[in-house]
Amino acid sequence: MPGLIGKKIGMTSVFSAEGKNVPCTVIEAGPCVVTQVKTVETDGYEAVQLAYGERKEKTAGQPITGHCKAANTTPKSEFAEFKSFNSEVKLSDVITVEVLDENGWVDVIGTSKGKGFQGVVKRHNFAGVNDATHGQHNRMRAPGSIGAASYPARVFKGMRMAGRTGGDKVTVKNLKVLKIIPEQNLLLVKGSLPGAKGSTVLIEQ
Repeated sequence: MPGLIGKKIGMTSVFSAEGKNVPCTVIEAGPCVVTQVKTVETDGYEAVQLAYGERKEKTAGQPITGHCKAANTTPKSEFAEFKSFNSEVKLSDVITVEVLDENGWVDVIGTSKGKGFQGVVKRHNFAGVNDATHGQHNRMRAPGSIGAASYPARVFKGMRMAGRTGGDKVTVKNLKVLKIIPEQNLLLVKGSLPGAKGSTVLIEQ
């Protein structure tokens, strides 16, 4: 299962062969450098560690600088492991977007936009009070009751309430690859992805 680390560029649309306007997301996928190849003998499991994005050596720190120097590359900003890598790779190999199949399908992992502290209407899609009659004053977006009284005398775990929203790891599965532009390391996938422009995403085929 090949994978890549990339950056969300933004959204656009392309026309299909049937003339339909298809919304898509543009991702800068790679190039990624193999910084570690983990094996069962040395690490207890098999995986390939990839690195992406340049970073200044003076801000990277000695651990990252030394780790990347062992792979004959400059300090990187993003690291990720991919298990069951189909192709045989070795240390310091460069993986580009061409490892993915055009017209194939990919899973994309990203971090959703943080929205801060939000109420139950925005956070959990509560309907609120739609009918503001009978003297309703200020309870339009209130959560309402969160439990009973003397029994069970507590609030159940998982009760949907207001709180911090967004900033979560989100996986979008089975996105169709519309186009690959290897000269610019660009990948166009159908639909939208979590995260803001410029955020890091993981692509798995």
